[in-house]
Amino acid sequence: MSKSRDDIWDEWQALVNMAPKELENWLETEESKSVGAGDGESKGHRSGRRIVEIKRTNKDDLSDDQWDHMGKVVGYINRHGAQVPDEPKGSDWAYSMKNWGHDPFGKNGVAR
Repeated sequence: MSKSRDDIWDEWQALVNMAPKELENWLETEESKSVGAGDGESKGHRSGRRIVEIKRTNKDDLSDDQWDHMGKVVGYINRHGAQVPDEPKGSDWAYSMKNWGHDPFGKNGVAR
């Protein structure tokens, strides 16, 4: 069963805790670029760029594709947020979570 847009919105607001500029700055770091699978830009890094765009879009103006991506982001953060490593600070896990718009040590972070 798919989540409603209202449910996706509520989870997105709670989980994607990085401001657009904060995420943009993060995506420029070597740490951000050092994690993820794939040749060239990783899936998570690419997602981060989409998240910045979505966060700068009014809710009423979001496209179906943006809503779909928001659902993927919420799912990723929920799944990976449950897999906190023993030493999360400075880990690939933390870097990956930030690429997906969630600072695990920031507001509403999961790894406190």
